[in-house]
Amino acid sequence: MKQEMLAMILAGGQGSRLGVFTKRIAKPAVSFGGKYRIIDFVLSNCSNSGIDTVGVLTQYRPMILNSHIGMGSHWDLDRMNGGVYILQPYMSEKEGHWFNGTANAIYKNMNFIDDYDPEYVLILSGDHIYKMDYSKMLEFHKEKNAKATIAVIEVPWDEANRFGIMNATEDRKIYEFEEKPKEPKSNLASMGVYIFNWKTLKEYFLRGGKTGECFDDFGHDVIPAMLKDNQEMYAYSFNGYWRDVGTIQSLWEANMDLIKTPEAIDLSDSNWKIYTNTMDLPPQYIGEHGRVKESLIADGCSVLGSIENTVLSHKVEIGEGSIVKDSVIMPNVTIGKNVLIEKAMIAEGAVIEDNAVIKNNTDEINVVSEYEIIHAKKVKAEA
Repeated sequence: MKQEMLAMILAGGQGSRLGVFTKRIAKPAVSFGGKYRIIDFVLSNCSNSGIDTVGVLTQYRPMILNSHIGMGSHWDLDRMNGGVYILQPYMSEKEGHWFNGTANAIYKNMNFIDDYDPEYVLILSGDHIYKMDYSKMLEFHKEKNAKATIAVIEVPWDEANRFGIMNATEDRKIYEFEEKPKEPKSNLASMGVYIFNWKTLKEYFLRGGKTGECFDDFGHDVIPAMLKDNQEMYAYSFNGYWRDVGTIQSLWEANMDLIKTPEAIDLSDSNWKIYTNTMDLPPQYIGEHGRVKESLIADGCSVLGSIENTVLSHKVEIGEGSIVKDSVIMPNVTIGKNVLIEKAMIAEGAVIEDNAVIKNNTDEINVVSEYEIIHAKKVKAEA
């Protein structure tokens, strides 16, 4: 069934900079904000934007991610014509098994896209935290009669050299792309959100197949080639909250943003809900001596101690006399009695025994691995 625009979500990244948190799951499947996984945000954006055909391209350790998405019913993406599809790498006669880059992942799924014969293809990253109406970006794309539109966000000038930078005219026509420039000419950073005319993008893929040109990556190959050919490419400015949670520090900061500046990405906004695969768990329990200050607590938690400026994922237990501050606790963590935890990220299934201390005198984030056991008086201070 022909679609005007379908979405392709790149969700196969290993996320090695997240260390222990991606040891057995892909980065988009990492827990976030107590009850969500990172990919919930881009899936919810698609649903809220009226996009009902979505391909999710997985690669690294996809089992938990696949199980979480399921048939897509939680995002209203279980459709007879369209819906959500899990697209994994497969062996072909001429090419290897794995995706060789962001654009190569799309190239290897051209047949899936052609089945819907779209006018436009929306390319998305599955590991960013933000709310965005893609239908407005499509309107901008049409108004400019563009071949490609790239969403950009203004970043601080002193951080611009960490991003792919789009240099554009006053009317936002892109004339140059610089990947992590030492001396950036603008602060318009690419968000990894692209709209392409499918016919145009497909032509580049087919050209590469005939000439041997490399079109494996959008940032390194496809976008520079289109600029060289003077294709009409525009930068779409986004003014909302956006976080690339690719490091332990940025993941911790994004979780803290939900507490310190909840209005930045309002999770209670009924007009733009963030949907997830919810679990049937009992309500949270705060004991007689439990104390909670400025924190998020998911269902199934038991708090008998004190928490402050902390995010608790589902089924976390905190024993009597324990104090947890400025921390992110992943699901199924057990914290014993009289424990002190400050500025930590604790991975799923960890056990913190009675009287243990997890803190240090630096500004580093303390990290506890999955299913690790922290004994009394053992200090865990690695990031």
